Amino acid sequence: MFSAMHDELPNIKGRKQQMKLLFKQRMFSWFDSYDIYDEDGNTLYVVKGQLSWGHLLKIYDKNGKEVGTVKQKIFSFLPKFEIYKGEQYLGCISREFTLFTPRYNIDFNGWKVEGNWFEWDYNILNQQNIPVADISKQIWNWTDTYTIDVFNPDDAL
Repeated sequence: MFSAMHDELPNIKGRKQQMKLLFKQRMFSWFDSYDIYDEDGNTLYVVKGQLSWGHLLKIYDKNGKEVGTVKQKIFSFLPKFEIYKGEQYLGCISREFTLFTPRYNIDFNGWKVEGNWFEWDYNILNQQNIPVADISKQIWNWTDTYTIDVFNPDDAL
């Protein structure tokens, strides 16, 4: 949805090149495991689920170095996930109570998430409503697979 709109965005001086990622769930794993590839098929990140109360995902770079963590807060009415870069707490993604359209808050950089009611397409927007990333689920795959268009490669992690 926003991919088409991105072409219409004004050329912002100093804006970096868009980065396309493929976020693909591994078919056979005991816990949530994903590989994240660039558009040339090179592995950029590996996400591995670990045993814990709630979801715990560790993010590793292509060399196997841990670079981030996503950790579910288990005692909350609606899902909340804390985000860490290394040991540094960056923020929290939390789902808002809504009837038809899923809405999420990100208490990081003033970003917000908007999605459709199928929960397959999401847009991350900054405070000026300029896209940070567009996330789309690919429907015809054996495992969960998402295409992520990141407009500033520094925001990829």
